Amino acid sequence: MNTTVLPHKTPRPVPAGSGNKMMSLKAGQQPLPALSLTGSMKTPIRVMLVDDHPIVRKGIGSCLSRRPNLEIVAEAGDGQEALRKAKELAPDIILMDMDMPQMDGLAVTQALRREMPRVKVLVLSMHRHSDAVLRILQSGAVGYVLKDATPEELVLAVETVHAGQTFYSPDIARIALNQFVRGPGEGPNPMNITNREREVLICIAEGLSNKEIAIRLNVGVRTVETHRERIMRKLNIHTVAGLTKFAIAKGLISLRMDS
Repeated sequence: MNTTVLPHKTPRPVPAGSGNKMMSLKAGQQPLPALSLTGSMKTPIRVMLVDDHPIVRKGIGSCLSRRPNLEIVAEAGDGQEALRKAKELAPDIILMDMDMPQMDGLAVTQALRREMPRVKVLVLSMHRHSDAVLRILQSGAVGYVLKDATPEELVLAVETVHAGQTFYSPDIARIALNQFVRGPGEGPNPMNITNREREVLICIAEGLSNKEIAIRLNVGVRTVETHRERIMRKLNIHTVAGLTKFAIAKGLISLRMDS
């Protein structure tokens, strides 16, 4: 009796070790790594935290470290330390506070814009005054998140600026828009003074003497006196009380009492 054999495909034997070879070949044909939902690479976003309050850095770090696509690579407690570590580590994103000793966040951001333009600065602060917001936007920061933002908003901000876009908390975006619509106001403008003069002005408004200012900024007393004279001339304000009132009105200092 003749038997009809139905044609079928017999699996070809696979030589030992060929599975890894096939996988490596496949990987070689796909050089681009997979993308996340936001379009960023799976390689973690390298973040540096800059704030003069350790408890704030710890809280932010705890929030961000839970995300597998974010990596905290460094922390800094003042502006000079931030600039030094940024040059050493070249993080992708720096979360930058504004009010810090040695060198404030605005000065660090401006320095990074000149020296390390690839490092993106995302400001994390509480300043809501229109002049302060405008100075931050003009400093070279690519985003501004308020410190009372939710963890989800902060993570979204980091991912957004890493993807090459800007991010601003809704309140900041509204303030910035209103400022640009109104245009420059009347009277002295803090943008008329240099960054160093602004630092001296803040110290004056805080009630520091020329000697104390010189120690804080690591400059000579005569240099402080020169800055003070230039500030008064540029702003057309010739009393310490007037300078203090101006600094408060423009959001350079707050009225809170520090312990």
